[in-house]
Amino acid sequence: MLKIYCDDFDFSPLERAFDGEIECLCALSAEIIFTDGEEIRRLNRETRGVDSVTDVLSFPSLDGIKGRTVDKDDYPADIDEEGNLFIGSIAICTARAEEQAEEYGHGYDRELHYLAVHGLCHLLGYDHMTDEDKPEMRAKEERVLEKMNLKRDS
Repeated sequence: MLKIYCDDFDFSPLERAFDGEIECLCALSAEIIFTDGEEIRRLNRETRGVDSVTDVLSFPSLDGIKGRTVDKDDYPADIDEEGNLFIGSIAICTARAEEQAEEYGHGYDRELHYLAVHGLCHLLGYDHMTDEDKPEMRAKEERVLEKMNLKRDS
């Protein structure tokens, strides 16, 4: 089970879509915040050394969890106030999401969900920097989006 904390958007369909996608013995949680271009550029510069606006940034709390069964007993310092294992935070630039939705020819809602899925995959240890890693992450993203009936044209 995954709990997403976000004050500005209802991600409950995404929470349900991640059922069965994570091997875990406990409930997990993540935080998603929306930001503007200036703030995401600052975060990108300060955390990655890249001075540019980006669409999404992920800040994982746990290392080495990809492909493992996750248990909160292994991470006692990362339990949130509701007893969930906190896996990290995601920042999404809403301006970039709007631009990309138009550019890729699908709706804003689909783009926000895609960016959230992308960020969550990073929190879970997936990456797309190498030719070996990219197909695995893309397949997981598409599988989760398909569970929500969010195709490229929606």
